Order: sequence, then structure tokens, then C-alpha cells
Amino acid sequence: MTNNMSTEYPELDEQQNDDWFEQKNIVVDPGQSPVRIDKFLFEKLEKTSRNRIQNAIETGNILANNLVVKSNYKIKPGDQLSVVLPSNPLNLPDLTPENIPLDIVYEDEEVLVINKQPGLVVHPGVGNQSGTLVHAILYHFKHNSLPVLKGNPTDRPGLVHRIDKDTSGLMVIAKTEHAMTHLAKQFYNHSIERTYTALVWGDVENDKGTVRANVGRHEKDRMLMYAFEDGSKGKEAITHYHVLERFYYVTLIECKLETGRTHQIRVHMKHIGHTLFNDARYGGNKILKGTFYHKYKVMIDNLFSILPRQALHAKSLGFIHPISGKNMYFESSIPEDIETCIQKWRSYFEAKKSLLE
Repeated sequence: MTNNMSTEYPELDEQQNDDWFEQKNIVVDPGQSPVRIDKFLFEKLEKTSRNRIQNAIETGNILANNLVVKSNYKIKPGDQLSVVLPSNPLNLPDLTPENIPLDIVYEDEEVLVINKQPGLVVHPGVGNQSGTLVHAILYHFKHNSLPVLKGNPTDRPGLVHRIDKDTSGLMVIAKTEHAMTHLAKQFYNHSIERTYTALVWGDVENDKGTVRANVGRHEKDRMLMYAFEDGSKGKEAITHYHVLERFYYVTLIECKLETGRTHQIRVHMKHIGHTLFNDARYGGNKILKGTFYHKYKVMIDNLFSILPRQALHAKSLGFIHPISGKNMYFESSIPEDIETCIQKWRSYFEAKKSLLE
């Protein structure tokens, strides 16, 4: 049982606070002589600098035959290379502002807080060169320039963090260089307060807990992220969670992020055996818990239609205002698609409970 939304992934389309990538697969020619992989790729890939290649190697984003390699690896005929590189930035002047509605929660001279709707890609990229949040905020600010975080491409004005395309909820956008620097430091120090509401498969055993497992790109499927429990790979990732409500086969939880890695909650919850409900990318878009009765399957199909995305919402956001120093805190209501899904699970739970009493 699957749903067709977001099942094709030309890129890891939406990242959190990590980076954007493009993937290239290369099969080495049978007549190729042995040569260092960095030199080979520099000559093979157009418009790709040595520095870009070296950075990709150092971060484990270049594989030969599904194994991470170092710069001095010498390629052999028939080697299958997987190369994942930071995408070349788009030119900011080429971005055309678009009149895309924004749900503005708060705005002053320094910051903008929005409640992002599901389905909205945050920044331009391969396959998403229009219709993004960046295009929307450029329209909102008209001709006012927005800062770009140091080290980020110029197609990401105002962005200090992101949430996935099919995740809804709160985001803060910097309007000035000072605000950007200040907010970026808070994210770096993990002092930003962020909570998410999630519906996950299974009956979560403990009422509360913490997942500590590094998150990095999957070694075999580079379109996925993966939790590395031994800490030898990936980046440190910490998610605190507690149970809000139980419905036998699914559990409503709240997650508090201590770090902000790509797909962190989605990967961490899958890691502990509780994949997000209808998370197509990580296998949550099929029945993972429940009965074999036809009526149950029909209900799940109906819920997947009501909620054609992962059940994840960025519910709260807290930070220190870059000018006033005041603690700013915002909450957003659970969107209708997730709320409807929760209500139907609640009704199912009550009916099942009454049969057992």
C-alpha cells in the first residue's frame, strides 16, 4: 500500500541545517589506467573545482563500489563511482519574485516568522527552480535585499534553517545581516527551541526518551539519510521525545530538537522502530502495524488520502531577538490534514477500547 506523493527524488530536496547536493554516477571505462580519484574526477567533471571535489571526499560523499574512499584511492576499470557534490548556486539576480501566499506569524525590522504550508519547497534547486519559499519572500520584500548566510550560495537569502518540503510549520527568516549572524549563532549553539508534533507507527514503549545517533547520508542509497549509532559516521544528532497520545497502532508524540540534521526526526524515529506515518521516503506509506482485516486497510488508505505526506509539523519555535534580546516564542496549530488524521485514529482507538472493556 503506497501513495504517489513525493515518491520521486531527483535530489534530497529539502535539507535542515546541513547542505544541498547533486549526485553523479560514473562507471570507469574498461581501458582507464590507474589514477587518483581526485585527479580523475577533476578531469571528468565539468565546472567542478578541485576544492569542491576534495571537500566531497573529506565528507565521505564520494564512493567507489559503494565504499567511501580517500583522495589517494586509485580508480580501476569498471569501478562504479557515486559522487555527491554541493549544488552549484543559482544566481540571485536570476530569481524572479513570485506572488506565493505566506502565512506570516510575526514580522519586524529584523526577522520574519512564517507558518510554512506543506508541499512548499524552501529553496531553489534541481527540479525546483521556481515556486519556492525563497521566491515568495523575495516578492514579499519587493526590492529590499536580504542577507545570505556566509558559506551559503546566493540563492538562499534570509535562510538560517529549513524544514522539509512536506513538513509544515514554523520558520524564522533573517531580514538583516545582524539578524542572520545572531540567529545562525543560536542555531550553531543549539539554543533555538524547536518542537515538532509527529504521528508515528507503533506503540512507543516509553512515555519519553532521547535518541542519540549520528545522522549522515546512507552509504548505499545516497538519496536517504541514516542513523549511525556508533558515532563513527555522520554528524551528532539528538532528539528528545515524549508521548502525547496512544492509538494502539500509532502514537502521537512531541519531538524536541537539540540539533538540526537533515531529516533528523524522520530518521531517528525510523531508527527506533517508529517510522513517521505516511513518510514515503522512509517506508511509512504502508501498513507497519495493525490488523489484516479489509476494513482496517480501507481506513489506512483513507487516512493516506487525507494526509498525503509525512505526519510532521513544526509546532513551536523559540529564539532570542537579535536586537532587543527578548525571548521570542511562537506556536502554530496542527494543520487540518494532520488533525483530521488524529481525530480518526482517536475514534478508532475509542471504538477498539470499548470492545475490550
